[in-house]
Amino acid sequence: MKHELDVINKIKSILNQTKLPHEVQGVFGVYDIVIKITATTDEELRNIVLEKLRKIEHIESAITMMVNEGSK
Repeated sequence: MKHELDVINKIKSILNQTKLPHEVQGVFGVYDIVIKITATTDEELRNIVLEKLRKIEHIESAITMMVNEGSK
């Protein structure tokens, strides 16, 4: 992805505004960027992904994998 650094910076900017714990990392291989977000509800995560992240210019596709950590 030739716009990888721009996209990473936009993702970080959006996620920093949410105040949610997150990690954003460029990677090699099938995917260009991996994002880990810790949201309090499925709806909160869905809103961030659908309404904010997937609308970033130059993102051609996205795969979302949700993990429920359950109680510890």
